[in-house]
Amino acid sequence: MLNRIWGAFFFIAFGAALVRWLVFGDETVWAEIVSAMFDMAKTGFEISLGLTAIMCLWLGVMELGEKGGAVDWLARAFRPLLTRLFPGIPADHPAMGSMVMNLAANMLGLDNAATPLGLKAMKELQTLNPDPERATDAQILFLVINTSAITVIPTTIFVYRAQLGAADPTDIFVPILVATFCSTMAGLLVTAAVQRLRIFQPVVLAYLGAMTAAIGGMVWYFAGLPQELMERRSALVSNLTVFSVVVGILALAAYRRLPLFETFVEGAKGGFKVAIGIIPYLVGMLVAIGVLRASGALDFALDGVRWGVEGVGLDSRWVEGLPTALMRPLSGSGARGLMLETMAAHGADSFAGRLVSVLQGSTETTFYVLAVYFGAVGIKRARHALPCGLVADAVGAIAAIFVTYLFFG
Repeated sequence: MLNRIWGAFFFIAFGAALVRWLVFGDETVWAEIVSAMFDMAKTGFEISLGLTAIMCLWLGVMELGEKGGAVDWLARAFRPLLTRLFPGIPADHPAMGSMVMNLAANMLGLDNAATPLGLKAMKELQTLNPDPERATDAQILFLVINTSAITVIPTTIFVYRAQLGAADPTDIFVPILVATFCSTMAGLLVTAAVQRLRIFQPVVLAYLGAMTAAIGGMVWYFAGLPQELMERRSALVSNLTVFSVVVGILALAAYRRLPLFETFVEGAKGGFKVAIGIIPYLVGMLVAIGVLRASGALDFALDGVRWGVEGVGLDSRWVEGLPTALMRPLSGSGARGLMLETMAAHGADSFAGRLVSVLQGSTETTFYVLAVYFGAVGIKRARHALPCGLVADAVGAIAAIFVTYLFFG
């Protein structure tokens, strides 16, 4: 899928450039495209290289979180909820522990730990599957929750915003939390409805009610503030929460008598590998998006949508985030490239820059996760997994647009 999308960007750009040259007589289009190729390649390299220090910092902290017990603590906190959402899985089955650990790792932004745990959970769920080629209800629900799981610390988005010059890289923390919560709840509820799960149980209602009340209270509080005060308060809450989580991770690690600095350094060593490893992917995607914009094709498409939106009397600033929203379910690297290109074009602290950041953090790459997780265990019949996942994606995108207007409107 990504191969076709990437190639299509170049072919569409070439066609649009031909139209500009032959129909409108614009000979400069070819120079603009070639310039965009080199400029975006340089930008991709500089962003990746600049990520090194910040990635070292966060991967070091997350190593402390994994070894110091933060993931275990989250796993125990959510175990009562998951045992009721997955009634067909015995409470002592290995799949339950792997699922809980996977979701806990996702919440802490431990991407490197979350994926292996997710694959392990899917393989253990497969041992309970009477038809190895057909996804069970438990596997589908786990996948949908996984693709829309709440991320408390969207580490990589903070890093990219810092690299692109955001004055306060974490000011999108609260909006992302609200958007990803909406996505998760939508995915859970629609899947539960299809599977006829009994979610109206005291324990389930207590968990979901408490989370909904917390998020709803947060939105209610911030919505009642003047715009300037809202931005200051949300930045305060964001920074205080992020640093409090870091201190909590350190406290748990210290309680377990881990060598704090040595453990941090052990995790931080992976920062350089991560930053350098993404250079080819980031350069390739940014170049493709750059030539698409330079050819005029992307702006032409967005102008058409913008014209339609303004024609019905609505604000059209959210249209700049539409490419990222549409790409997000298909490809993580594609959506990341669109996010970075939008921030580079409009500024990290612009409305568009903040919107694409929130969109990027609101959901996961549904098609990719479905292909990897189900492919790893040989499942060919995904049943309702994809429609339920896409519902979660759509709700997450709508919520992301809404909260971006609310907080930065």
